[in-house]
Amino acid sequence: MPVLARIFEMAGMSTILVTNMPFWAGKIGVPRTLAVEFPFGHILGQPHDRQQQMRVLRRALEVLEEATVPGTIVHFQERWPIPLEEALKDCHPEMPPPIAAHMGRHIGSFIRGLRRASKQAQKD
Repeated sequence: MPVLARIFEMAGMSTILVTNMPFWAGKIGVPRTLAVEFPFGHILGQPHDRQQQMRVLRRALEVLEEATVPGTIVHFQERWPIPLEEALKDCHPEMPPPIAAHMGRHIGSFIRGLRRASKQAQKD
């Protein structure tokens, strides 16, 4: 998604990334980010909780409108209603899939490639 955000931004469309990994959004260079402290798979909120999901979406649109500096990261103030450790147990398998270990070994190269591509796109 961060790569698509940058492509859309270069085409003149404003974007915002809603993520629970703001550290990586900052490293990769996403234009605007709403950081949520929600478990993976529940970025917009709990299943069937329309009000919570709408609060996240409204805040994302506010950040999209208000952010004036590239790389802006705003932290959503609402917390997940159950302890995060408990929620993580519900959405993380005890044994990570093999792809997780493979990706972990290559994330540095991936980020360096994104930076090079971004710099090249800025030159073009």
